[in-house]
Amino acid sequence: MMKKWTSCVLTSVLAISLLVPSASFAESNEKTSPQAHVEYPVLTKAKKPEEVGFSSEKLEKVDQLIEKEVAAGFPGAALIVIKDGKIVKNESYGYKQKFEGHTPLNKFLKMKKDTMFDIASNTKMYAANFALQKLVSEGKIDLNSRVQEYIPEFKDEPTDKIKGKNTMRLVDILHHSAGFPADPAYHNPEVAGDLYSQDRETTLKMLTKTPLEYKPGTKNIYSDVDYMLLGYIVEKVTGQKLDDYVENAIYKPLGLKHTMFNPLQKGFKPKDFAATELMGNTRDGVISFPNVRTYTLQGEVHDEKAFYSMEGVSGHAGLFSTTSDLAVLLQVMLNGGSYGNKSFFEKETIEEFVAPSKMNSTYGLGWRLNGDDSMDWMFSKYASDSAYGHTGWTGTVTIIDPEQNLGIVLLTNKKHSPLVDPAVNSNQFFGDLFTTGRYGSVVTAVYEALESNK
Repeated sequence: MMKKWTSCVLTSVLAISLLVPSASFAESNEKTSPQAHVEYPVLTKAKKPEEVGFSSEKLEKVDQLIEKEVAAGFPGAALIVIKDGKIVKNESYGYKQKFEGHTPLNKFLKMKKDTMFDIASNTKMYAANFALQKLVSEGKIDLNSRVQEYIPEFKDEPTDKIKGKNTMRLVDILHHSAGFPADPAYHNPEVAGDLYSQDRETTLKMLTKTPLEYKPGTKNIYSDVDYMLLGYIVEKVTGQKLDDYVENAIYKPLGLKHTMFNPLQKGFKPKDFAATELMGNTRDGVISFPNVRTYTLQGEVHDEKAFYSMEGVSGHAGLFSTTSDLAVLLQVMLNGGSYGNKSFFEKETIEEFVAPSKMNSTYGLGWRLNGDDSMDWMFSKYASDSAYGHTGWTGTVTIIDPEQNLGIVLLTNKKHSPLVDPAVNSNQFFGDLFTTGRYGSVVTAVYEALESNK
């Protein structure tokens, strides 16, 4: 059913087209002039979906699915699909803002193709992992090295009930098998206790002091601490803050103008963003802690640890982007680490990062893998066995399928909705109840639009 992705994709040269959907594409193409030697595909717009094996009629079903849910109350979404170096679909749906607090706006603000989203845990991939993949390819980081070699103060203490920090490797953290708790909530003193911090430098110290909950290498527990540490390691190795490094070493060379941390500090306005939680971080007034935000979030990272404890810049959350910019980053992965005449990491490094963990076939090095049927909710039943990607709490998912030479980015603001019942579940928003916000139905519909999946 699946066609193997052949090496010709990596060596083909696609003509640079002016038919691009965003300034970021235009910028990338401008830097790769006709006189330049282009080694790797750059994204261009498909004249029609059939050009790369999609059915226009079936792709319309994707629109109908999302539009129907918007009509039923889902806030909004943006979707981009790329295949064989071509942009097949680039659409926006619904609204970037419907509420100010719990009060509906007199006129809902429409979602646009260039609306910027808080991509939440997709930050782990497009900031921390991209940085690590680059540094590994350059020989500046060894994944089998102990964490202690990069952060000397990271070590077991005599009072630690569970030890393992002295021998913990980067690869253990990347597999989410390092032993850390899922969420120590550094920002909240009632939860964090002695680890409480709303200061970035203090938080970095608290990362090294966070006690282990289980012996490293014995189980998989998805933890934000893992990527907070990895972001810190990138900073140690490069001598730069994470945002400065990825923005200058990766995003700017690609011409990406809408991918960054702390965008409100870099010239953007709240109206440029999809709004998230209605009442800050209070879960409709149920949760409180020092300095908690109570206003509708728009252009500020939602994640509490990233905002309060890490000044908006962390390896686990904090990145904002658009579908068009993320499509370029997906193409970098499909190209084996390069884009146009820019190279960032080696194909062999990507292969190392997307190889399955021996403990759990759905975990690569950070990347989530289509390792078994348990991942159908994200990848659909049609994705190749080699497909990989990630999701984000705010309502974001990316799928990269090398066998199909296919990339999908769905960004939603599903958390821009009231809670279903704050007294019962402070994490279930009305937006979570829709299939668009659970990703799989949209991803499935995209795959079903491929003629090869008839």
